[in-house]
Amino acid sequence: MTIRTQVAIVGAGPAGLLLGQLLHLRGIDSVIVENRSREYVIERVRAGVLEHGTVELMHEAGVGARLDREGLPHRGVYLAFDGQRRRIDFEELTGRHVTVYGQNEVVRDLIEARSASGRPLYFEATDVRVLGFNTGRPTVEFRHHDATNEIACDFIAGCDGFRGVSRQSLPAAAWRAYEREYPLAWLGILAHAAPSSEELVYSLSERGFALFSMRSPRVTRLYLQCAPDEPMDAWPDERIWNELDSRLATDDGWKPNRGEIFQKGITGMRSFVAEPMRHGRLFLAGDAAHIVPPTGAKGLNLAAADVRTLAGAFCAWYLDGCARLLEAYSATCLRRVWRAQRFSFWMTSMLHRSPSDTDFDYRRQVAELDYLTHSRAAMTSMAENYTGLPFEGLNA
Repeated sequence: MTIRTQVAIVGAGPAGLLLGQLLHLRGIDSVIVENRSREYVIERVRAGVLEHGTVELMHEAGVGARLDREGLPHRGVYLAFDGQRRRIDFEELTGRHVTVYGQNEVVRDLIEARSASGRPLYFEATDVRVLGFNTGRPTVEFRHHDATNEIACDFIAGCDGFRGVSRQSLPAAAWRAYEREYPLAWLGILAHAAPSSEELVYSLSERGFALFSMRSPRVTRLYLQCAPDEPMDAWPDERIWNELDSRLATDDGWKPNRGEIFQKGITGMRSFVAEPMRHGRLFLAGDAAHIVPPTGAKGLNLAAADVRTLAGAFCAWYLDGCARLLEAYSATCLRRVWRAQRFSFWMTSMLHRSPSDTDFDYRRQVAELDYLTHSRAAMTSMAENYTGLPFEGLNA
């Protein structure tokens, strides 16, 4: 079967679904194909911190109602080190804040909006192929329910993640990878425990990094730095809680509440950028084009910024016949991507212990945190980057 549309979107994660919704609201047709099931896409736990601009974009896309009801606004963040917790007040410094709202909830809202739009969304699509993007007739082929389908389109948006077919379909000579592997990973847990702090707590200790976060008033999200090759069975629940207590301990006696751990996993850390992000009529967005360490909470937010830019470029093309924004797409996105890479690397280096670190390195990290939490200029810089650089500021 041949399906005719304007934009074929490969991937039904936050990037692909948000792009489809933004295009729908502007009267631009799209078809989305996703190789995973609907349940898998909704239930996988990923990022949970939305920048100020991402929240505004959710409202622009018409999917902000539940976010307003259930999202947890965070007007600042704590940095814990040397026995102290010191707060950085984002709202006082910048007038902006972040909102804790799980990526799976973002995806759930966007899938419901897609269903209501009546535009096609194919889950469990197999044998997906991205073809003809360097010609005037791009196509996406896939199988669904044992039937072979072809999407004939004007453009393809590759929103299918780091291991998706979109970037893998590119000739090796057409792009360049910039990447860095980190000798550390995050062990993340979800626990049925009421959060013991209203805001995130990033902690540096001699034993390594830890992060206190949350997903709801009843669920706590916590992370521990560990080695990338550590087996999960080396971390029974009691060891996890004891390590969290040790790394998050402060002189005021604060610590996370304990509860039943109902999900845990280990995720390696890497930085990756694919340049350029446009290849003829194929546009890469989100994790298909870049990966950042999770320390700066930038992954989902970069994906949202990509599709905001791409939706605007498609609108200019279809509504005004203007190709300028399509031609500028890669350069526009990469400027923001590299700023996010810089910030994420800085946060990661400041808060994690590398296997090669010495006592000197630890004392230097403590001194950097001490300076950061005493300098208004330094705190403002962190607050600007953490809450999200304004979209229009990238044009300066």
